Amino acid sequence: MVEPSFLPWPPPPIHTARLVLRESESRDRPAFIELFASPEVNSYLGGPRPRVELDHEVPETPGRRPGHFVVELDGAMIGTVELKRRDLERPDAVRPDAGRAELGYLLLPEAWGQGYAAEACAAVLGRFSDTCPGEPVVLFTQTANTPSMRLAEKLGFTEVHRFEAWGAEQWMGVRPPAA
Repeated sequence: MVEPSFLPWPPPPIHTARLVLRESESRDRPAFIELFASPEVNSYLGGPRPRVELDHEVPETPGRRPGHFVVELDGAMIGTVELKRRDLERPDAVRPDAGRAELGYLLLPEAWGQGYAAEACAAVLGRFSDTCPGEPVVLFTQTANTPSMRLAEKLGFTEVHRFEAWGAEQWMGVRPPAA
């Protein structure tokens, strides 16, 4: 069973100055495989997956689930942004008091350093604030992932917890509800 999203689904596309955030389509499959197979993208996420394995496992239309947006630039997928509902009943749930909504994102390396992640995440957070006023959002990253730490700060997340997991120090930030 797919847990309901915080956002209405399927979403109307979100348009920013340079990007379109939309539901996944079958034409996005090669970019999804590239995201999951990329050593750079997955350096803080447990490492890349083999392409052969991904070719067999990735569905025809990957990423089609509530809260999951494809980030499109000039008609091509460059990454994803996800706003998912955290399972606070799991034994490994960290700081359940911090909120149920969790932001995550992945961008292809050729899209790094252009401000696309900030633009896409801010757009999804804006939609979330309009739809769910009063709800905080959490974000997790490794402390060693300096660009992700900078982005979290830029988006208004503040540290609430650090912990060890998966052999590295993890950072948890919370973005308070929009006023």
